Amino acid sequence: MENLVIPVFSIKQPIGDFYVGVIRADDLLRICRFDYRRMQYENEYADYLGIQRKLNKNRIADIKKYVGTLDACFPTSIVISIDQKCAEIQETERQDFLLLKVSDYTDTEAPQLSIALDQVATIIDGQHRLKGLEEAGKAGFELPISIFIGADEATEASIFSIVNLAQTKVNKSLAYDLFEYAKTRSPEKTCHEIVVALDKLEESPFHNQIKRLGVRTENRFGETLSQATIVKGLLPYISKDPLLDRDAGKRYGFWEPALASANSKRIFYEFFRRDEDERILQIVMNYFTAVSERWSKAWEGSGKGNIIKRTNGFNGFIRFLRPAYLHFTTKPQLVTKTEFAELFADVKLDDSDFNPTRFLPGSSGATELYKTLLKDTGVQS
Repeated sequence: MENLVIPVFSIKQPIGDFYVGVIRADDLLRICRFDYRRMQYENEYADYLGIQRKLNKNRIADIKKYVGTLDACFPTSIVISIDQKCAEIQETERQDFLLLKVSDYTDTEAPQLSIALDQVATIIDGQHRLKGLEEAGKAGFELPISIFIGADEATEASIFSIVNLAQTKVNKSLAYDLFEYAKTRSPEKTCHEIVVALDKLEESPFHNQIKRLGVRTENRFGETLSQATIVKGLLPYISKDPLLDRDAGKRYGFWEPALASANSKRIFYEFFRRDEDERILQIVMNYFTAVSERWSKAWEGSGKGNIIKRTNGFNGFIRFLRPAYLHFTTKPQLVTKTEFAELFADVKLDDSDFNPTRFLPGSSGATELYKTLLKDTGVQS
């Protein structure tokens, strides 16, 4: 008989008793396999359960990359359900400490009902984490695990919905704001610090107008952009892969110079690499100050239909920043407000054009603004 012993603690909750413990990734893989054998069952639950769901290759690739970094951490439990015929709880000398013995099951009278060890468990939640660890070869990675024994499919479906649907997602602006506490430099931390400066500096065109935590700041009015929107716009100009660059900062404390071709896409990477974040801030300030002065009435306006300082307008302008910058230099150096202003002088848009009728809400409106700026200035994309 094949078996696996897992030290566990018993948890009592309204849904019923279950067990929590710690298990290595390779041991969990011994009892959970990524087959889709139960997809053939035609019932309302099976399609929604962890191992039955179609695995997302992109998520697995992201996790595979993530588990190789110094930040790798999975503090929340993998949730599984084990067939009761394959589970035995054994008491120990400690009343609160138990051993869960997981074994294969052999039915001598009906062999087709036998259960191999690698089929005793169903993953309710966490299949992408486990698959990512498997592909990354991280066999010894320890995982917290929650184990339900003998749960029927209705209970499994209920647990799945609780874990995946009832949890509140973290506000992205708040997540970026937490980089303030990071001890090492990273592209996200740099972007966060630039956003803070844009919001705080009186000479900034965004002074007191950024929702740092993604929601309106108490006792402030006229905030039109979230921190997440600005960070999302700046980040690709600093890093092709923020996760790997953040890990490099922790491991080595420096970053390799980029090829010239890469610098044409990541226009701020060399500034970041050299720890010259203030120069990135100055370029962004110069650029958007030129925008604010070219269309001063629209910029100062607070009407709901005015999109120049809202997500749509910002996304169009931040996309144009790269070709505008490269129009003046392909080297890591400052471009002045005057130089940016010369470009915008050729744009035929009036203050009244920054409305949701001229530039539709969503990515199509931002793209239309970007294309208009390219066309009127003659700048190459």
